[in-house]
Amino acid sequence: MELCLGRQALTVLEAVLQAAAPEEGCALLLGSRDPWRVRRVWPCLNVWEPAVERLCRFALDPREQLLAQKWARARGLTVLGSAHSHPHSEPVPSALDQSLAFAPTLMLILGQAVPPAAEPRSLACWWLPEHDSPRRLAWRMVD
Repeated sequence: MELCLGRQALTVLEAVLQAAAPEEGCALLLGSRDPWRVRRVWPCLNVWEPAVERLCRFALDPREQLLAQKWARARGLTVLGSAHSHPHSEPVPSALDQSLAFAPTLMLILGQAVPPAAEPRSLACWWLPEHDSPRRLAWRMVD
Protein backbone atom coordinates (compact mmCIF):
# COMPACT_ATOMS: atom_id res chain seq x y z
CA MET A 1 0.00 0.00 0.00
CA GLU A 2 1.29 3.45 -0.96
CA LEU A 3 -0.31 6.79 -0.18
CA CYS A 4 -0.42 9.55 -2.78
CA LEU A 5 -0.61 13.14 -1.58
CA GLY A 6 -1.78 15.84 -3.94
CA ARG A 7 0.71 18.71 -4.18
CA GLN A 8 -1.83 21.23 -2.86
CA ALA A 9 -2.87 18.94 0.01
CA LEU A 10 0.77 18.43 0.99
CA THR A 11 1.43 22.19 0.94
CA VAL A 12 -1.63 22.88 3.12
CA LEU A 13 -0.77 20.02 5.48
CA GLU A 14 2.77 21.22 6.12
CA ALA A 15 1.62 24.84 6.59
CA VAL A 16 -1.13 23.87 9.06
CA LEU A 17 1.10 21.62 11.14
CA GLN A 18 4.04 24.05 11.23
CA ALA A 19 1.80 27.02 12.08
CA ALA A 20 0.78 25.38 15.35
CA ALA A 21 4.37 25.20 16.64
CA PRO A 22 5.52 24.98 19.34
CA GLU A 23 2.28 23.07 20.03
CA GLU A 24 1.25 19.96 18.15
CA GLY A 25 -0.88 20.78 15.12
CA CYS A 26 -3.55 18.47 13.74
CA ALA A 27 -5.71 17.92 10.68
CA LEU A 28 -7.94 15.36 9.00
CA LEU A 29 -7.06 13.70 5.71
CA LEU A 30 -9.82 13.60 3.10
CA GLY A 31 -9.55 11.60 -0.07
CA SER A 32 -10.19 8.28 -1.73
CA ARG A 33 -9.18 4.64 -1.42
CA ASP A 34 -8.05 2.25 -4.11
CA PRO A 35 -5.74 3.93 -4.80
CA TRP A 36 -5.15 5.71 -1.50
CA ARG A 37 -4.93 9.43 -2.19
CA VAL A 38 -5.21 12.48 0.05
CA ARG A 39 -7.01 15.16 -1.94
CA ARG A 40 -7.88 17.66 0.81
CA VAL A 41 -6.62 18.55 4.26
CA TRP A 42 -9.13 19.68 6.88
CA PRO A 43 -7.25 21.86 9.42
CA CYS A 44 -8.33 21.28 13.02
CA LEU A 45 -7.71 22.97 16.33
CA ASN A 46 -5.79 21.08 18.97
CA VAL A 47 -8.29 20.93 21.85
CA TRP A 48 -6.21 18.81 24.25
CA GLU A 49 -6.79 19.74 27.88
CA PRO A 50 -4.98 20.96 29.86
CA ALA A 51 -3.72 23.38 27.22
CA VAL A 52 -0.17 23.37 28.60
CA GLU A 53 0.18 19.73 27.44
CA ARG A 54 -0.50 20.67 23.79
CA LEU A 55 3.26 20.92 23.39
CA CYS A 56 3.33 17.12 23.24
CA ARG A 57 -0.32 16.01 22.90
CA PHE A 58 -3.20 16.65 20.54
CA ALA A 59 -6.93 16.03 20.39
CA LEU A 60 -9.27 16.66 17.48
CA ASP A 61 -12.54 18.43 18.23
CA PRO A 62 -15.32 15.86 17.64
CA ARG A 63 -17.52 18.58 16.10
CA GLU A 64 -14.83 19.30 13.51
CA GLN A 65 -14.61 15.59 12.75
CA LEU A 66 -18.35 15.42 12.08
CA LEU A 67 -18.28 18.54 9.89
CA ALA A 68 -15.33 17.19 7.89
CA GLN A 69 -17.06 13.85 7.41
CA LYS A 70 -20.28 15.49 6.21
CA TRP A 71 -18.38 17.87 3.88
CA ALA A 72 -16.30 15.01 2.45
CA ARG A 73 -19.30 12.74 1.82
CA ALA A 74 -21.10 15.52 -0.07
CA ARG A 75 -18.09 15.65 -2.42
CA GLY A 76 -17.52 11.92 -2.84
CA LEU A 77 -14.55 11.85 -0.47
CA THR A 78 -13.78 9.84 2.66
CA VAL A 79 -12.02 10.71 5.91
CA LEU A 80 -8.92 8.54 5.52
CA GLY A 81 -7.30 9.39 8.83
CA SER A 82 -5.52 12.18 10.64
CA ALA A 83 -2.27 14.08 10.66
CA HIS A 84 -0.43 15.78 13.47
CA SER A 85 2.98 17.15 14.30
CA HIS A 86 5.66 16.14 16.73
CA PRO A 87 7.49 19.48 17.05
CA HIS A 88 10.16 18.02 19.35
CA SER A 89 10.42 14.36 18.37
CA GLU A 90 10.57 11.86 15.54
CA PRO A 91 7.52 11.23 13.32
CA VAL A 92 6.63 7.95 15.03
CA PRO A 93 3.20 7.25 16.60
CA SER A 94 3.43 7.30 20.38
CA ALA A 95 1.58 4.79 22.53
CA LEU A 96 -0.96 7.55 23.27
CA ASP A 97 -1.34 8.35 19.55
CA GLN A 98 -2.10 4.70 18.92
CA SER A 99 -4.51 4.34 21.84
CA LEU A 100 -6.57 7.38 20.79
CA ALA A 101 -6.77 6.47 17.08
CA PHE A 102 -9.85 4.74 15.71
CA ALA A 103 -8.12 1.88 13.91
CA PRO A 104 -7.85 0.89 11.18
CA THR A 105 -6.71 4.31 9.98
CA LEU A 106 -3.99 6.32 8.31
CA MET A 107 -1.83 8.63 10.39
CA LEU A 108 0.63 11.17 9.01
CA ILE A 109 3.14 12.71 11.39
CA LEU A 110 5.41 15.68 10.71
CA GLY A 111 8.34 15.42 13.12
CA GLN A 112 12.02 16.00 13.58
CA ALA A 113 14.23 14.27 11.03
CA VAL A 114 16.69 11.78 12.52
CA PRO A 115 19.51 12.16 11.78
CA PRO A 116 19.11 15.86 11.06
CA ALA A 117 19.22 16.33 7.30
CA ALA A 118 19.02 19.32 5.00
CA GLU A 119 15.30 19.30 5.83
CA PRO A 120 14.83 19.60 9.60
CA ARG A 121 11.31 18.13 9.39
CA SER A 122 10.27 14.70 8.19
CA LEU A 123 6.79 13.52 7.16
CA ALA A 124 6.01 9.87 7.87
CA CYS A 125 2.93 7.89 6.89
CA TRP A 126 1.62 5.09 9.10
CA TRP A 127 -1.10 2.46 8.79
CA LEU A 128 -2.63 1.67 12.17
CA PRO A 129 -4.40 -1.70 11.95
CA GLU A 130 -6.97 -2.78 14.52
CA HIS A 131 -4.97 -5.44 16.34
CA ASP A 132 -1.35 -5.02 15.34
CA SER A 133 1.61 -2.65 15.49
CA PRO A 134 1.71 0.44 13.27
CA ARG A 135 3.22 -0.12 9.84
CA ARG A 136 5.20 2.60 8.10
CA LEU A 137 3.93 3.24 4.58
CA ALA A 138 5.55 4.73 1.53
CA TRP A 139 4.06 7.96 0.27
CA ARG A 140 4.65 10.19 -2.73
CA MET A 141 3.52 13.57 -3.92
CA VAL A 142 1.39 13.71 -7.07
CA ASP A 143 -0.07 16.60 -9.02
